[in-house]
Formats: sequence, C-alpha cells, structure tokens
Amino acid sequence: MRTIHKVGIVIKPHAPRIESVLSDLCAYLDRRGIRYLLEDAAAEKLGRPGGLPRAKVPEEADLVVVLGGDGTLLSIAHIAARLGVPVMGVNLGSLGFLTEVTLPEMTLTLDALLDGEAGVISSRLLLEVVFKDEASLCLNDVVINKGAGARMIHMKIWLDGRGLETMKADGLIVATPTGSTAYSLAAGGPILHPSIPAVLLTPICPHTLTFRPIVISSETRIRIELLTSGEEVYLTFDGQRGGAMLNGDVVEVRRAKQTLNLVSSPKRNYFSLLSEKFSWGG
Repeated sequence: MRTIHKVGIVIKPHAPRIESVLSDLCAYLDRRGIRYLLEDAAAEKLGRPGGLPRAKVPEEADLVVVLGGDGTLLSIAHIAARLGVPVMGVNLGSLGFLTEVTLPEMTLTLDALLDGEAGVISSRLLLEVVFKDEASLCLNDVVINKGAGARMIHMKIWLDGRGLETMKADGLIVATPTGSTAYSLAAGGPILHPSIPAVLLTPICPHTLTFRPIVISSETRIRIELLTSGEEVYLTFDGQRGGAMLNGDVVEVRRAKQTLNLVSSPKRNYFSLLSEKFSWGG
C-alpha cells in the first residue's frame, strides 16, 4: 500500500456530533504530521476555505476517511477504487457494514494503518457494469427494479453467453460478497464472506417460486435484457447512481479489474462484525 502523506475527509453533514468528530480527526492528523484535505461540506462545518467537491477528494489523497454511514461511503468508493486509494469508514449512523470502524476505534485504527500493522486492509471485489456503452463500478450491487406503480417485469439472463432463465419478477439484484449483507440479504439472499470470489443473483419477488438466489463464480459474464415495455423500470448502481431502462435495453456485468481497499478495525474480524450487527446470540 502507498505511504500515506495526505488524508481526504468526506462526511455526512447531518450525522450526530459531526462537527466535534471532524475536529477530533483533524487534530489527530495534525499530531501525526499528516496533511489533510476536506470536501466542501467538511470545510463548511469547520468554517474553513478551500474545500473540494466530493468526487475530487480521492484524486489528491492517499487515504479517504468517511465520517457517516454506508451510503456516504458508497458515494465515494467507486471513485477511490479507480484511483487505487484506500477508504476507511467511521460509523456515525446505526448498522454500518462498510463503515465498520466505531467512533472509539477511529484513532486506534488509523494508528494501526499508519504504523503498517498487518490485517487492517480488506480487498473488496467490485463489479463493472456496462449500460448504453458506459462503464460503471459497483461495490455492493447492481439492481434492476420496477417502479412503484409498475407491474411485474420480464427479463432474460445469460451467463457466459448461455441462456439461464427468462424470468418474471419485481426485479433482480446482482451483488458482490460485500453487497450480500445489503439489499440482496433483505430479498432472501445468503451472506457471503468478502474473500469469496463469487457473485450473487438474487431475484426480487419472483413469479416462479423455484427461481431462488444463485451464487456463481465472479469470473462469469452476466448479460440481462429487459423484455418489458410500457412499465417504469430502473437500473441502479450501489443505490446511488443509474437511470431508466426501456424494452430491449441490455446490461452487462462482470468482475472489475479494480478492487477497493477497505480499512477495517484491528479489534474485530468479519464474523465478529456480523455477530455485532445482527445481535447473534443476544
């Protein structure tokens, strides 16, 4: 991993105690002799000039620290991954699988990372999605979903060029192991450890009840064609980006060449994280 000389800071502006947490983080970096740059919203919170648009922060940083929740991290993860910049999420919300570092662990985790301690970087598989000749990166999932007032939609799925299924459902989720604890889990999909080289196909309320979530190799090329007309259908990437789909539109999904280096707390592993978030044994 690159030596960290400059840290970019991205925030959820309305997170609880964001001003004090941000001030504490800046003070810590000052003590460590690490320069930092602030996104616009963070600079405004501290009353400082010179903030950057969020999308520009990874371009000038060796590490991005996210103060907020999983949605805030997802908004920057695909940009950081393209540039090979690691991301550390500090959870200021509730559940937080991606922003797994708790507030009391913030400086402890940064100490471990800056001091070169092993085991604090988790490499996460990404998906590359091609839609209308434009490629996008996703950390969690790609979702094809019907609009609020639409009826069931019809899709054709190919895996490595071979037809798998012509399905009718409310939608389809293509999820990474990281995204297996997000929308896919709510739709009945399994939890996959982040190190497993696999991708999940999880139907949303399928008309054919025998079509269940499928785990496939991450090397599989996935092609999905929409066969529904006259209905509102949307394609979303990580719940953040995307747009409308029309009859005959095709989405192609494959494993991306890039990965995201996600900074994890040295105080827990993935299974203890699951136990904590889901209150297993409670």
